[in-house]
Amino acid sequence: MQGLNPEEYTVLNSIPGIGKVYSAGILAEIGSVKAFQNANSLAKYCGIIWNDNDSGDFEAEDKRMSKAGNSYLRYYIIEATGSVIRHCPEYERFYQKKYAETRNHQHKRALALTSRKFIRLLYGLLDKSQLYSPEK
Repeated sequence: MQGLNPEEYTVLNSIPGIGKVYSAGILAEIGSVKAFQNANSLAKYCGIIWNDNDSGDFEAEDKRMSKAGNSYLRYYIIEATGSVIRHCPEYERFYQKKYAETRNHQHKRALALTSRKFIRLLYGLLDKSQLYSPEK
């Protein structure tokens, strides 16, 4: 078994709110980000996607999150997102916006949508081996 890549570990630790435990857990469950074609495939692997609940012309508003995927990685991603929301104003604004837009299950839905945004950041940084730099 191969150990953690120190470069990827450093990249994750550059994100505000992500500490040693979240970095190690995420990297241990992902393996190599190169195994994924894009951020959507990583999100699908995490199980942070929604099942379609549609039939004919009916389109459901309240869709359930898929429970397929790596439950340990889903746990680390969602917990890390909560920490990033507390430490990064951009993510806090995004969370608040999604919270206000949602009628049912506001916290869970807003946290899941913010987790998808976090996965896109994670994939982009790891794919390019780039340190996090906040938006201005």
